[in-house]
Amino acid sequence: MATLDSKDVLPPIPAKRYFTIGEVSELCAVKPHVLRYWEQEFTQLRPVKRRGNRRYYQHHEVLLVRRIRELLYQEGFTISGARHRLEEPAGKTVPHEAHEQLPAVALPLRAELASIIEFLRV
Repeated sequence: MATLDSKDVLPPIPAKRYFTIGEVSELCAVKPHVLRYWEQEFTQLRPVKRRGNRRYYQHHEVLLVRRIRELLYQEGFTISGARHRLEEPAGKTVPHEAHEQLPAVALPLRAELASIIEFLRV
């Protein structure tokens, strides 16, 4: 598999119905063992399994793998965070700029929550 720098662009997806795990690996710049792992972590990623348990990905799944790759490798999401982002309705995502403001907002809330917990213990 050819590795890509972050500035490199992924190759275009050919017009075919099914792709092997090796083809998806090349098209998405992700190693096959990572694709198999992602199948366990992301319920939306379910390639068809045929003879000998060989995986065949459809076009929409190749696009999904690219989106997962983008969330994890470029946007810095954890597996759990990427899973939640993919489960969000299309119009309900938080703009990226808002994520940068969350830590500043969270600190006072965390302190307030700690004081509430302490109060409830008494």
